[in-house]
Amino acid sequence: MGIEEEPCRMRDEDTEETTDEDGNAVVSQTKKDVRKKQAGVKGPFTCSDCGKSFSRKSNLTSHMRIHTGEGLFTCTQCGKNFTVKGKLDVHMRVHTGERPFTCTQCGQSYVHKPDLQRHMRIHTGEKPYTCTQCGMSFVDTTGLKSHMRTHTGQRSFTCTQCGKSFTSKSVLKNHLIFHTGVKSFRCDQCDKTFVLATYLARHLKVHTGVKPHVCSFCDKSYITLQKLKEHERTHTGVKPYVCLDCGKSYTTSDGLKAHQRNHTGEKPYMCSHCGKCFSHLSSQQAHERVHIGGKPYQCSSCGKGFAHMPNLHAHIKKKRCPKLPK
Repeated sequence: MGIEEEPCRMRDEDTEETTDEDGNAVVSQTKKDVRKKQAGVKGPFTCSDCGKSFSRKSNLTSHMRIHTGEGLFTCTQCGKNFTVKGKLDVHMRVHTGERPFTCTQCGQSYVHKPDLQRHMRIHTGEKPYTCTQCGMSFVDTTGLKSHMRTHTGQRSFTCTQCGKSFTSKSVLKNHLIFHTGVKSFRCDQCDKTFVLATYLARHLKVHTGVKPHVCSFCDKSYITLQKLKEHERTHTGVKPYVCLDCGKSYTTSDGLKAHQRNHTGEKPYMCSHCGKCFSHLSSQQAHERVHIGGKPYQCSSCGKGFAHMPNLHAHIKKKRCPKLPK
C-alpha cells in the first residue's frame, strides 16, 4: 500500500483511556482527540476505499488491512483475522478458556477487564445509568437502552414460534425457554419448579418472609426494589409508561403492555379446554373456571361460591344473599 506507519511519539497532554472493539482498555488517546471524535470532526487520514477517517496515520494503516488483507493476524484455531495482534491475543482466550480478570469478592472471572468493572457494580450497588423518564438506574448502557424501549414501545425481537415481540434479546431468549416447557429449577422448600434460575431466586425470598424494601409513604414493604418503586407510584401519581397510540399512561410496563393489546388485537392467552383466546391472563383464568367448575369467590354470609368476583359483588350489592337483611 505504500503507507508508512509513523513512529510513536509521546506528547505531554492529558490522555483518556478507551476500549477497542473487543472491549479491552488498550488504547490511550488525548482528550483533544476524544472531543474531536465526539463532535464528529473527521481526522486528516482518510481511507480511499470506504471514506472512514482517522486522526493518526498508524490507525489508517491498521484499518487498510481490512481491505487489502495484508499483514492480518490470523487465529490458528478458527481462521478469524484481526488487524491488530493485541486483538488476536484477546481472541485466543475464547479457545484457551483463559479468564484473567477475577472478582475478589465472589471469584467470578472474565475475559475482558471492562466486563469485570461492570460486574463489580453488583457488589458496590453503583448504577450510573439512569432513565430520565422514570428514574430507574442500571449498571450499564445495555440495560438502560433495553429499558428505554419500554417507554417508546419499540419491540425489535420477535419469537418465531408465537410471534410475540420483546424489547431485548435476553428477554426473548428467556421467553423461548417457556416454549420448551422444561422447568429445571426446583425449590427445596416447597418443590415448586421454575423455568429460570432468577425466578427461583425471587421465589425463595417468599419463604424467608423478609421484605426489606419499605414504602416511605405508607410503610408497606416488598421483597424487591422494583415492586416497591411500582407501588410508590400509586402515591406519587407518576405514570412513566405512555401508549404511543392513544397517549394513555401507566405506572408499570406490564400495565402498558396489557393495554397495547387493545390496539394490536393480540390475544396470547389461550384456554386449554376450548382454544378460546384472551388478551389478559386474568380473563383466561376466569374463563377456564367455567370448564372446571371452580368458584373461588365465596359470600362470607351464606357461603355461596362464584367463578367471578363481579358476580359476588352483585350477589351482595343487590341483596340476593338470603342471610343479608332485605
